[in-house]
Amino acid sequence: MSWLSSRQRGLTGALLAPLALLAGTGSASAHVKWFCAYDVAGQPRGLEQVLCPDFEWLTGLALVCLMFGCLAEGTPLGGALLNALDRVTTRIRTDTELLVRATLGFFLVSLWGLGGIILTPELKTDLAWVPWLQLAMAACLIWRRAMPLAGVGLLFLFGLATWQYGLFHLADYPIFLGITAYLVLQGLDRRPFGVRPLDIVRYTAAVTLMWASIEKWAYPEWTAPLLSAKPEMTMGASPGLFMQSAGVIEFTLAFSLIWTPLVRRASAIILTAIFVSAIFEFGKVDAIGHSGIIVVLLGIAADDTRRTVRVRDVALVPAGYGAALAVFLVLYYVGHEALFGTAVVVGNWPVI
Repeated sequence: MSWLSSRQRGLTGALLAPLALLAGTGSASAHVKWFCAYDVAGQPRGLEQVLCPDFEWLTGLALVCLMFGCLAEGTPLGGALLNALDRVTTRIRTDTELLVRATLGFFLVSLWGLGGIILTPELKTDLAWVPWLQLAMAACLIWRRAMPLAGVGLLFLFGLATWQYGLFHLADYPIFLGITAYLVLQGLDRRPFGVRPLDIVRYTAAVTLMWASIEKWAYPEWTAPLLSAKPEMTMGASPGLFMQSAGVIEFTLAFSLIWTPLVRRASAIILTAIFVSAIFEFGKVDAIGHSGIIVVLLGIAADDTRRTVRVRDVALVPAGYGAALAVFLVLYYVGHEALFGTAVVVGNWPVI
């Protein structure tokens, strides 16, 4: 590390420290809309504040780590790690469907017990029949042939939440669409175009987390009350740098879910640890809200599907990562401008 400047060493620590902290306490992994005030229609931070030199260095370091992991996968060490993962996760892999059904049943019964919630804590409803629908959906999960009915119900609730809260708000939760597809396809034993239901839910989990990371950059002020209450979370970094680092970590781990087998399985394990650790900090609300994505991540971590990793997989990491980052930034900012009339700001000048 002696060849790095003091500023670069600080940034390196800022990237690695939140990862260790998130894995240890999970505080910053809680969904901020469940615990802090937010304004979806508010003006997001200007892109020049997001795409700053600190952000560039952090994403560059994340890319190096991602490329190193991908490169190691094609070595005997990578093969040994995959073999070890296969042995450790055998039971999870065998019972993935059962775990999804049981966890989703817990989720739906919990919503029924709490009442007044559509899918997640901030999605409130006064409709008295919604909890009973959730209980009926949980009952459908008892029988494999009835799983598609639970999936249809989940899709209906997602549509209800979208109608009540808007498309942009529900863009936080495409994971529910993936779980819907999983329940329907598993129950009917279908593989559309040869795509496995687990792969569909894996892609939607990646999209969900990449979108959430953009919000960390666009609205770091939403997390300000949490950081004020728990200043030790930043480990000495400024709140702005900490939120940039947390967003880069989350985006990188989410992107990894769509990459090579060892990379995505390692990412799923790290994300699982982050979400589980958050439960100890935030309690049953976090346990209920994140139970669906936790069980999905366990399924991904246990998936023993393999393919040959080639040099091009490593070489394509920067292009793929950069394209994903650009696409999500454009979708978020341009979509926000189209729906709420806010401007995409660079410097002091609106560009859209």
